[in-house]
Order: sequence, then structure tokens, then C-alpha cells
Amino acid sequence: QVLLLACAEDLECVPGFQQKVFYIEQPFEFTEDQPVLNLEFDDCKGNNKLNFEVSNPDFKVERDGSLVALKNISEAGRALFVHARSEHAEDMAEILIVGANEKHGALKEILKIEGNLGIPRQKRAILATPILIPENQRPPFPRSVGKVISREGTEGAKFRLSGKGVDQDPKGIFRINEISGEVSVTRTLDREAIANYELEVEVTDISGKTIDGPVRLDISVIDQNDNRPMFKEGPYVGHVMEGSPTGTTVMRMTAFDADDSSTDNALLRYNILKQTPTKPSPNMFYIDPEKGDIVTVVSPVLLDRETMETPKYELVIEAKDMGGLDVGLTGTATATILIDDKNDHPPEFTKKEFQATVKEGVTGVIVNLTVGDRDDPATGAWRAVYTIINGNPGQSFEIHTNPQTNEGMLSVVKPLDYEISAFHTLLIKVENEDPLIPDIAYGPSSTATVQITVEDVNEGPVFHPNPMTVTKQENIPIGSVVLTVNATDPDTLQHQTIRYSVYKDPAGWLEINPTNGTIGTTAILDRESPYVQNNIYTALFLAIDSGNPPATGTGTLHITLEDVNDNVPSLYPTLAKVCDDAKDLRVVVLGASDKDLHPNTDPFKFELSKQSGPEKLWRITKLNNTHAQVVLLQNLKKANYNIPISVTDSGKPPLTNNTELKLQVCSCKKSKMDCSATDALHISMTLILLSLFSLFCKSFP
Repeated sequence: QVLLLACAEDLECVPGFQQKVFYIEQPFEFTEDQPVLNLEFDDCKGNNKLNFEVSNPDFKVERDGSLVALKNISEAGRALFVHARSEHAEDMAEILIVGANEKHGALKEILKIEGNLGIPRQKRAILATPILIPENQRPPFPRSVGKVISREGTEGAKFRLSGKGVDQDPKGIFRINEISGEVSVTRTLDREAIANYELEVEVTDISGKTIDGPVRLDISVIDQNDNRPMFKEGPYVGHVMEGSPTGTTVMRMTAFDADDSSTDNALLRYNILKQTPTKPSPNMFYIDPEKGDIVTVVSPVLLDRETMETPKYELVIEAKDMGGLDVGLTGTATATILIDDKNDHPPEFTKKEFQATVKEGVTGVIVNLTVGDRDDPATGAWRAVYTIINGNPGQSFEIHTNPQTNEGMLSVVKPLDYEISAFHTLLIKVENEDPLIPDIAYGPSSTATVQITVEDVNEGPVFHPNPMTVTKQENIPIGSVVLTVNATDPDTLQHQTIRYSVYKDPAGWLEINPTNGTIGTTAILDRESPYVQNNIYTALFLAIDSGNPPATGTGTLHITLEDVNDNVPSLYPTLAKVCDDAKDLRVVVLGASDKDLHPNTDPFKFELSKQSGPEKLWRITKLNNTHAQVVLLQNLKKANYNIPISVTDSGKPPLTNNTELKLQVCSCKKSKMDCSATDALHISMTLILLSLFSLFCKSFP
């Protein structure tokens, strides 16, 4: 079919093509030597030396204007350009090729605005029609794929081709005959690597200077079905709840085909090749051939997890291109479908009554309650939750679930007393973590009774109170009574006697009467002892019954010790140094401390003992309740001096400590203190004094 789109506007002869643009419908195949359409060219002067050139080398125009194919062609591209030249005129015509479904739209678009035709109204110097090349062509190469036409006839003009695929990577794929304009490909193309090439063509003179262009030349690679569908997103795992309605969507399988998505080469259809296992039905699932959605096709009754051979199904899924035709390429993947459990089976005790025996005073697990549940052990529909619903008013029992076995572990958490109750009866119920489905309920088998027997044991005596506290003054006389303890035997049905003994007495200060429990002192209680912490001394005692074997109870005694003034204060420091030429005669600040407690400590009284000699050498001045300052009254010679000092606390009665402060008078030069000779000097002075004293004593017998 040929439609006239542009024609002469009047009957005058207009040089050139009498019809500029043609529209033809893409046939299934252009047949060799079969005319496609007729082109009418007239230079108004007889068409002398008329010559036609076609942009596609697979076509030619006969002398009479008939466009014919040189061979059978299934794909010619979207347009053909025909260049005509005679002695007196030249012109160009455009032939648009569209599919049947594009015809109406293409024609409408062509006719929309005059001037917006397939080619511009103005004459083109270079005509570069798009070129289509099938991928995966076999040798020989190079292979002619198209032709570029120039209406300029400049002598020595040459075509030059550039762009990606020519002089840019990947280089050397295309080349052009610089004289004829014929374009050729040098190797096999892969559409999935590069689908389109955008090249530029220009015309140059002999010197290489551009005469015309550049003009864009588009080369498109025609897809072939050379890629299999691939499943790239695995593993594919879907879940569906047991009992789901027929037609429930489980999952979607999507494959990828690298071929052209606009062609059947990438048009995929899905199919289930195999199902494992095949029970209870060999066709448990269906896959939408176009979307890839997998849905259930069996009734909810057959989709019962508890009656299935296995809750896991594996489907081998095939994806085939070419719309699923036999010639299509295929790819496969495995879809794993898991039948999820829902809580449609309540847990049931394996028996109605359980027995347990426990000794009084003992805690821990006493019995494991067993249940059965047909649901999936990996879900809350199987995991059990136990509750004591009767028989536990004192909260002596607790029950927890064993996560591995699902058993109920019944424990005693508060020691039982045989003398209070020798038997206990508990009512236990079991449920699931997940709620049951609406049409299922818990029945009588979800409750059970536990009979517990308590065994009597010989329990140790109990001290009252425990711990025991008493306050005593330190330094009380040895043999003083501290207190009398009281212990009773909880085994009231057994008539037993109790005897007492010391268990732990860190300082060895105490004793206890084994019969009546009276505690007395065996040594002086000292509040300042390292065994006393925060004024409290702690000792432990035992009460032992006469059972077989005997049972023992432990009692703790805390004695709070009151302080008495039994420690003299101590003085610090005991050594001071001063330069023999010191200008500041304040020798040292003394401090006092006392192990006793207030008011048996500060304020302290500081005094100097009587000084010998005609002159007083030092004095002491009180600074505060705990400190005083020693001051020299004059510079002293280099020597050691002992200053007698007394310090008295404020206790009633007060205690005094008479001590000495050793004072070293040293020589000081250039900020260095030298006390090395003071000891020798002190010794010499001491020997002289002893000699004088001896002579004095002999003079007065």
C-alpha cells in the first residue's frame, strides 16, 4: 500500500521527485526483484544521465523509477532514502516503513504539520538513514550493512565516520568507504552488550577539512533469541497456611531474559515441570503462565499439615521464552513451599493424674507433666503453657515449660512443712502459646491432677529471734552474762532435747552453757579490736537436737559495744627538722588522735614538760581541738633535741600520754639541709652529761 503525502502543487514542471515522502506497510518479507513502489523523478529537461542511490544497499531503483529488493529481506529498518541526480537536477525522497498496527498513528503524525515530515523540507547535503544489523552474524567480515549518500559532488570529497565503535572503544567495529559511503561491520555484534551505536558522518575535502556535517548515523542491533531465561533471585521459598482456601497465592516466580523485552525473544511463560512429593495430590499447585504466581488448587481438607507425608513441597518451575512456543529457550528453578501450621490441635495430658513425693524443707522440680500435641513443634501452636488453677493458696508451687520436651516442670518454691500438711492436691491446665482456631476448643484432657505427698524429715532447731542483738560496755569483767538464747525444735511430733555450742567466735571472747543457752564472757571485750566492725562484734552459735542423725540450727549474735576511755591519745609527727639559721622559728604543727569515741577524744590538751636550764628554748601553742604548734624561742646550734610533750584527752577520767618530739637542728646552705652530724653531736653531748652526773653522784655519797 502506498499513500501520497506530498506532490506538485500545480501543473508546472518542478524539477525533482514529484512525490517527496512515501509510506509503506512492512510486509512479512521484501521479495527479491519484486517492485516495492515507483518513484517519479523529472528534471524537466529529459532526465539525461539520471542515476539513483539508495541508503540501504539491499535495494536499488531501476531506470524507470521502480524500487526493488536485491534479495529476500525480512527487516529493512524504519526508513529508506533515495537520492536522484541528473545533468540538470537532483533531489531526495524518503520512504517510511511502519507495521500494520502503527500505520494510522504514523500517518497522522506525518500529516500533523507541513514541514515535520520524515526529512526536512530543505535539501540535505548528507543522507544517513538508520541501519539495522542482526546480532550474532557469522563470517565472512567485513559485511556491508548500509550506505551514506551525499548530494554534493565536490571533487576529491571523502566520507569520514567517527564515534563509539569506530574511533572510540570498542574501536574498529564499523568503517566507511570514503569514496562510495558504503558502511560495513567488521565483526559479530552482541545486542545484550551494546544495543545501539550513535555515530557521526561528515564529508571532507582532500586536505581533511570538513565540507559538510557531521550528521548523526544510528545503528541498531537486531535482537536474536540467544539468551535463556534465568531465575536470579533464589532461593525461592514460599509459605501457605494449612487449610487455606483453593486459589490462595503462595508466592511469585520471576525469571529474567537478557533479550529484547519488546520482542518474543523475552516473552516468558511459566510452567510446573515436577512436584515432590506427589501426595496427597500430584497437582497441589498451579502457576500463572504469564505472571508466575503460584497458587493452591487442592481443597482445604487436603491441605492438612498433620496428615501430609511432609509439610515441604518442592516444585521445579520452567520459564520459556518465545511466548512458550516449542522453539523457545528454557530456564528452570526450584520453588520450596512450606505448609505452615495453625493451631487446630489442643495439647492433651498423657494421663489424668500424676504422683509426686517431696521431703519437707526441700525446693526444686518434683515431677514432669507430659502432654501430646500434633501441631508443629517449631511454633506456638505446639508450645505448651501450664497454669495451676487450684490447690496452691500459699503459692508454694510453680510450673514452667521445658522448652526442649514441652513438659510441665512442677516445682516447690517455698519449703513444705510436714507438720502443717502432709498431702497436697493440685489441678493443672495446659494451653498453647498461640490461640486455637475458632472451631477448636480445649477439652477435659487439657487438665490433670497432681497428688503430692510430703515426707517428714528431722529439721534443725530454730533460734528466736535470729539474729539476736544485745548492747554491752567494753571492758566488762570476765564471766559477765551477755544473754540467754532460745531455740525450739520444729518437729513438734518428735520429743527431742536441744544442746548448744559455740560455732564461730573470732576473738575467743565468749562461751555458752550447753543446756540452758546462757552466753558469758571469757575475756575482756575490746571495742577497738580488729574483730569489731562498726562497734559490733558478731558470733555464731549452734543448737543441736537429739534426732538420729541429729539436726543443727545456727543462730547469729550481734553485740554492740559501748566505748569507755581506755586509750591514751597519740601524737604525730614524732620528728621535726629546722635550719640552725632559720628566720621562721615555727618548727612543726603537732596533731593528736585517739582510738576511743567522742567524748573520750578531743578536745586535746597540749603541754610542755618542765624545761631544764636557765633559758626556755621553745613553747607550744594550741591551734584547735586536735592540733598545736611548737615554736623555737631562739636559733639553736646544730644538734638533736628531745622536747618532752604531754597530750591529754577529754575523757572522764582523762588519760594523758607523755612523749617526746625529736627535733633535728641542721645546717642549711643553698636550699640544701644537712643533718648528717646531728646524731654524732647528740651522742657526744649525752656522754658528757652522763659523766657530769656520775661525778655529781660521787661527790654526794
